[in-house]
Amino acid sequence: MLSALIWLPVFGAFAIAFLPQTQVKKGSAIIASIILILDFLLLRQFDINLAGFQLSENLPWLDNIGLNYSLGVDGLSLPLLVLNGLLTWLIVCFCDRQIKDRNQLFHILMLLIHAGVSGAILSTNTLLFVLFYEIELIPLYLVIAVWGGAQRGYAATKFLIFTAISGILVLVGFLGLGWLASSSTPSTPIFDYATLQNLSLPIEIQVTLLVILLLGFTIKAPFVPFHTWLPDAYVESTTPTVMMLGGVVAKLGTYGLFRFCLGLFPDAWSLLSPWIAVWAGLGILYGAMVAIAQKDIKRMVAYSSIGHMSYILLAAAAATPLSMVGGIIQMVSHGLVLALLFYLVGVIEEKVGTRDLDVLNGLLNPIRGLPTTSALLILGGMASAGIPGLVGFISEFLIFQGSFSKFPIPTIFSIIGTGLTAVYFVILLNRTCFGKLDNHTAYYPKVSGLEQLPALILTVLIIVLGVQPSWLVRWSETSATAIIARVPDSTVITRGISPQVPVAAIVQDVD
Repeated sequence: MLSALIWLPVFGAFAIAFLPQTQVKKGSAIIASIILILDFLLLRQFDINLAGFQLSENLPWLDNIGLNYSLGVDGLSLPLLVLNGLLTWLIVCFCDRQIKDRNQLFHILMLLIHAGVSGAILSTNTLLFVLFYEIELIPLYLVIAVWGGAQRGYAATKFLIFTAISGILVLVGFLGLGWLASSSTPSTPIFDYATLQNLSLPIEIQVTLLVILLLGFTIKAPFVPFHTWLPDAYVESTTPTVMMLGGVVAKLGTYGLFRFCLGLFPDAWSLLSPWIAVWAGLGILYGAMVAIAQKDIKRMVAYSSIGHMSYILLAAAAATPLSMVGGIIQMVSHGLVLALLFYLVGVIEEKVGTRDLDVLNGLLNPIRGLPTTSALLILGGMASAGIPGLVGFISEFLIFQGSFSKFPIPTIFSIIGTGLTAVYFVILLNRTCFGKLDNHTAYYPKVSGLEQLPALILTVLIIVLGVQPSWLVRWSETSATAIIARVPDSTVITRGISPQVPVAAIVQDVD
């Protein structure tokens, strides 16, 4: 099952290369649909009561260097795996209108990106993780450089340099950890996650390796001040590219924080966590304030992503059951909301011809505007601002509840950041959707039902998972609790809530 999720898109991409141009999209859609079906079958087979890896696959590969083909899925990787399958399906089936030439190459690269992300998420060997972590960079670089905007070459090169440095740092950290793990048996290098998790190291070495990995993963996410590649890459990318990049690829950085930084170095993480929490709070405020200053709606959404990803950093810093589950759910909710917002921004740019807030107005006009697109944009803004009843609320609620008892000041910064999120989305929506259309120029093309379908699917998920967040929380609670069980003082959840109360019960009370 797990190997199929990685290699089916690889072999599918190879097969698509030999299809006639008229059959490329159909073939790609069939492959993406099969992958999504396999993801849902995986949900049926997954046991939410087990904390460790399930459906594991282990095959010897390069034993002399410690690289083995080891796969597994748990409550941390499963939601991201399904998100990856969903966004890939939406992109290859409905979101490739901007790709006017080399359509075949585009679909091949998208399937390869999907395979690289799935491989990284499922790897339980750290060297195998790095291999997949780096493989997806080349197709991503190409989709930005080939189909991007006017500054696509600069944006693609900047993205490649930053993320390559990220991969190098992660590799150095894992090599150092593997060398230390194998010091007692020099002939057998060790890079197995379960073995490394039980490794006992002096705190000084833990801190050194943690800082190296932390830098690597925060560049990938990215967090301030390593975020400078993000606005350029997001703005210059086409709509399907930025949906994939922001929706799921960037989550490899936050996944790495939870899985490797927190999972492998609990003592060092506890030591550095106060500083990490302050870093997260300042990042949230920075992202929100810079977003307020933007005139380009795509750049505004890009900067908003920096702030919302920092909520996940705060959740990891607190390392309580509530915050950890909230952080995992934030990865999924942020992926859904960001994909929706970027898709709608792409529709507006395609129909109106501009992304400038000083030019856009009145798009909610029911006759000459883009009423459905504007209504969905309003809902996406509300979800991003954490309005109750939408998927963004429960993730932020759990993060704040789980973080406040340990880091009240950074959590207050984060709550202020949520208020600022409402400010810049009110600015965006007020200037874009409301106001009076110009009677001479505003006769915009209608958005067809097929063009609206991806946004409608994402909107339904945002609403359903917002109304029933327990459907999302249940997959991750057991694994999240197991990850932070080894962190000192991780049993503290929040004031007034017993450590024995399961997260799902708290979520049910919110429902």
